[in-house]
Amino acid sequence: MNPFDANRHALSVNRRTFLTQSAYGLGGLAMALMHQKLAAAGAGGSPGAPVTLPPGWSGALREAHLPVKAKRVIFLCMAGGPSQFETFDWKPKLKELDGQAFPDSFTKGQQLAQLQNAVLKARGAFTAFKQHGQAGTEVSELFPHIGSIADDLCVIRSMQTEQINHDTAHAFMNTGSIIKGRPSMGSWLLYGLGAETQDLPGFIVLNSQGKFGLQPISARQWSSGVLPSRFQGIQFQSRGDAVHYVGNPEGVCQSTQRQVIDEVRRMNGLLADETRDPEIATRIAQYELAFKMQSSVPELTDFKNEPQAMLDLYGVKEPGDGSFASNCILARRLAERGVRMIQLYHRAWDHHSDLELGMKAGAKEVDQATAALITDLKQRGMLDDTLILWGGEFGRTPMGQGSGRDHHINAFSVFIAGGGVKAGTVYGSTDELGYRAQENPVNVHDLHATMLALMGVDHHRLNTKFQGLDVRLTGVAGNVVKGIMA
Repeated sequence: MNPFDANRHALSVNRRTFLTQSAYGLGGLAMALMHQKLAAAGAGGSPGAPVTLPPGWSGALREAHLPVKAKRVIFLCMAGGPSQFETFDWKPKLKELDGQAFPDSFTKGQQLAQLQNAVLKARGAFTAFKQHGQAGTEVSELFPHIGSIADDLCVIRSMQTEQINHDTAHAFMNTGSIIKGRPSMGSWLLYGLGAETQDLPGFIVLNSQGKFGLQPISARQWSSGVLPSRFQGIQFQSRGDAVHYVGNPEGVCQSTQRQVIDEVRRMNGLLADETRDPEIATRIAQYELAFKMQSSVPELTDFKNEPQAMLDLYGVKEPGDGSFASNCILARRLAERGVRMIQLYHRAWDHHSDLELGMKAGAKEVDQATAALITDLKQRGMLDDTLILWGGEFGRTPMGQGSGRDHHINAFSVFIAGGGVKAGTVYGSTDELGYRAQENPVNVHDLHATMLALMGVDHHRLNTKFQGLDVRLTGVAGNVVKGIMA
């Protein structure tokens, strides 16, 4: 059986419309049928091929476009936008100007968020930086554990984005677009590559929150958009049962539940034979997956086999307590079980005020667990084919906003690690005050193109048809940044 083919689905709809409404006779009918045959041949399938997912389904791509360096992605999303000046971009000149007027030459005519028309004063970092690793990578003293693994990281100091408000910036970072209905990066990976697990969703999202700087997160950030909904991210609960109602109702045994699922599948299959609606295939697949999750999820979230030393490495006080640390160890367990995309949101970085208090708290909440996850994966031989991305949706201004910093899109820092990444390096730089990316700027489309390339995917060739146009994660933009690839 073949995976869902958007072109064939569109053609089937057009064919039915043509047959019921056309006034152009048998000549037009012959042309329509010929067009469908050619399309089916190009897709590598037949017009009547079933649309349900087969066991071991591997995605829409028949083979990798590029050498595969990474098999899975873990995105540690620091929601709210952590300040690059207190994380990975040390600016001594900005520290010298602390409290003084910020040079007008930098900001004249520039887009600002809440600082528009305000008196702009420079704000230097409140924390010191230390050099780490063989390359002497400068990392804030707020992040000693991350600093200790600097030789495993590629810090990108020249990131840029196009969106200055949280929701649209998150959408841009996740989907490459601010238009609602665009698939997220995880959905693209699941659609193109499939997953290596049949017992868990291939794209899973976890949330945690800090003490300060909380920023709401919309579920559209892990939406499948114009792709069938079977490719959307599934949010697991970070506290308590990971999935609500995962067990059978009282009085319903496993064999009875299996019979119900089989009958529902049969009835949905009859409907699928009559229509090419991809949501029917989704319904069939999701009923089957839900049945399998009744045994796989309790096993996944049972940490009793994790030694105390491992819990201590991550800083987990109580497994399943909803903390970022607990989610990180769960992320490793998900990666072990073949989940393609794992996304951890930590809501703690929206520091328009109380920057020092908020950054110290946020760093304490994520520093140890982030380093532990990378160390743990490395010890298990999994870092080589796991791609880690750590960062927010944008950065923070080098100008102060009361006791905090405002949103900033012209320059911010993230780091990547793992499969195919040039470790122990710093890529790009900003000007002396950290206002703009100066050397080797990297925009979000470039980051997406590079991550797809590390997964063996040419970003120009992973697409789907929507309203007659090719939709891609990178749109019509994006260049692979070879300087961060090993």
